Amino acid sequence: MPGKRRSIRLKEYDYAQQGAYFVTICVNNRKCLFGDVFNGEMILNERGRIVQQEWHKTGKIRKNIELDEFVIMPNHLHGIINIVGAHCNVPLHDRIEQFGRSTSNSIPTIVKLFKSTTTKQINIIRNTAGIRLWQRNYYEHVIRNEFELNCIREYIATNPANWKQDQYYSE
Repeated sequence: MPGKRRSIRLKEYDYAQQGAYFVTICVNNRKCLFGDVFNGEMILNERGRIVQQEWHKTGKIRKNIELDEFVIMPNHLHGIINIVGAHCNVPLHDRIEQFGRSTSNSIPTIVKLFKSTTTKQINIIRNTAGIRLWQRNYYEHVIRNEFELNCIREYIATNPANWKQDQYYSE
């Protein structure tokens, strides 16, 4: 019998509230699909450019989202998403992300839609309809202060230069 899936989100946390969030989204089986690191610089291929284009679009189509530092690596993406302004007048218990239920403009919903659109586009060019592109879940971290924000920005900015020491490194 397969194990029961459980959410890794913080219980009773409103992931649609104003704040900064660090996310890491990995390719399924950590396959290197988005390009290569050469001399400490990430060189995107066609699939990587699709991911980049859709990441930028994420910040443009949502009025309450501002994208901060991000990097696309051969098999994952790191990014900082800022939710700005008030969410809405909906009571908190109705905004809390419920497992399997989308909440408009929340971090889980933004990531889900990003993964969906990039998967569809990349599967078209790879001629791999129906194949999973991304790992089932993703990593997220609520950024709590300016010091932490700056440390994460530095980590993202230097990720290509440190690729061979990266926990997601794969040849």
